[in-house]
Amino acid sequence: MPKPDGRRVPLNRDRVLEAGIALADAEGIAAVSMRRLGQALGVKGMALYNHVDNKQDLLDGMLDRIAEEIELPEGSRDWREGTRRRAVSAYTAFLRHPWSASLWTASITLGPARMRYLDTALRGLREAGFPPDLLDRAFHTIENHITGHALQALDFPLAPGEMRQIGEDYLRTFPAGRYPDVAAHIRHHLHHRGSGGGFEFGLDLILDGLERMRTAA
Repeated sequence: MPKPDGRRVPLNRDRVLEAGIALADAEGIAAVSMRRLGQALGVKGMALYNHVDNKQDLLDGMLDRIAEEIELPEGSRDWREGTRRRAVSAYTAFLRHPWSASLWTASITLGPARMRYLDTALRGLREAGFPPDLLDRAFHTIENHITGHALQALDFPLAPGEMRQIGEDYLRTFPAGRYPDVAAHIRHHLHHRGSGGGFEFGLDLILDGLERMRTAA
């Protein structure tokens, strides 16, 4: 990529990772290859190997950049408030980069930013007085809620505008007499569009329950 004065901007790891994220955001993670990335940067694909070891290193680096976007409220006096802010920030980052949640759950290589994320999360629970067994279960329950809800939101097959028409068409042939509560549930979604989702509702239920368990422990 040339500068305004015609000189070429030097290629480095940061530029490669940023270009990989931009390509994945625009076209999905399956579109990310060394060849496509080289085209986007105006170089041959082999030139990228001066800055990333291989495609896995590229993906791990991209994921670590996503971790850098997550707010880590270290030093928070209230473990619940700090954990909530971190969880909402992580969830928002995953929705902003739709490819990242599935990669986050599958990747076993942790870069510096992801290590800080994990260490901050665990330290917040430890400093709040969670005993080791409860700390472990609390940490995994919170993390599973973040990634699981993100994956569900990202993989939902209908766009918001499609829901009402498809739901109304479906109810015309749905055996409501046999499954009345399912029919009522569908009607509720058709007429209460703002009641779906519920990431923060579920998160608050988890945090409230963990606070009771922490106090009892």
